[in-house]
Amino acid sequence: QVQENIERFFTRFVEEGKATVRLREPAVDVCLSKANASNLKNFLSAVRLAHQGTDIGALPLSALVPAKTSEVEKPKTKMIITSRRDYPLTKNFPYSLEHLQASYCKLARIDTRVLCLKKLRKLDLSHNHIKQLPATIGDLSCLQELNLHDNHLESFSGALCNSTLQKSLQSLDLSQNKIKALPIQFCQLRELVNLKLDDNEMIRLPFKIGQLEHLRFLSAARNKLPFLPSDFRKLCLENLDLFGNPFEQPNPLVPNVQLKIPLTLLECAARATLNHRIPYGCHLLPSHLCEDLEVAKRCQCGSACLSSFIQITVTMNLHHVAHTVVLVDNMGGTEAPIICYFCSLDCYSQFLDRYLQSNG
Repeated sequence: QVQENIERFFTRFVEEGKATVRLREPAVDVCLSKANASNLKNFLSAVRLAHQGTDIGALPLSALVPAKTSEVEKPKTKMIITSRRDYPLTKNFPYSLEHLQASYCKLARIDTRVLCLKKLRKLDLSHNHIKQLPATIGDLSCLQELNLHDNHLESFSGALCNSTLQKSLQSLDLSQNKIKALPIQFCQLRELVNLKLDDNEMIRLPFKIGQLEHLRFLSAARNKLPFLPSDFRKLCLENLDLFGNPFEQPNPLVPNVQLKIPLTLLECAARATLNHRIPYGCHLLPSHLCEDLEVAKRCQCGSACLSSFIQITVTMNLHHVAHTVVLVDNMGGTEAPIICYFCSLDCYSQFLDRYLQSNG
């Protein structure tokens, strides 16, 4: 089907017997090469007329000689570029690409032509100068692996976490960037199996990291993590690397008390909503309240608490969540501090009794 189905003609090299016709449906580029220049011009003229709706009987077509199998190029599915010199500037990437690597190309941003490659499964843009990720990466609905190692990223957009990447992305490498924290929405990327965050400036891991139930390989070595989030206990990993973080020495006897007595009406309502699993959403509540409910804490007793709680850090052996643990420090340790929350003085007192008895 040609009529009204041509997105664009690329005829810059028609005199060399080369041209490209971009179709709308299916979204592919038809690349023509090694053609007689005169015959190619006649063919393109006929295609233009067909696109405009000209009757097929009036088209200036000549009999075609079938191409030999050896002359027909197979769709290209893989392209590896490892230098700025080899990066294509004047021609498009093949629409059929499933694996694209463009490393050491000094890219300051992601090429918009890359964002049109709807069949991409693996995208490697490591060792570049990329500072920001466009939200349109989320339109790459088949993308399973994204490698952004060694760039200049300072953040990871929440919009990407709300995109189709939720259903496709399995491997994400953000190591050796300048990221300090990941957005609340990050843990919606629930298909993630492999996550690399090494050599950043991260001061905390995602609050609800336990939602990443398929995650098996996690590395966040050489960051600035003082402790792990409470939700970290829910992970079930094969390999974990947290080496080189300035973990604080936990002290359960020195709590951070944020408890307000009596509880505010907002705190009571928030706790009731979460404890009784009452449905809520932006169609019922202001968006800022919905966001607060999304990051509510959980007490050791299972009850929720919003902004009124007691916080401490305790020691957790990382083998409880991972089969293989890279030593946390040079002393051979596999333990790290993890946050605990308590919804009341009673819950904290019960914990304290158990702690003192076990260390008595």
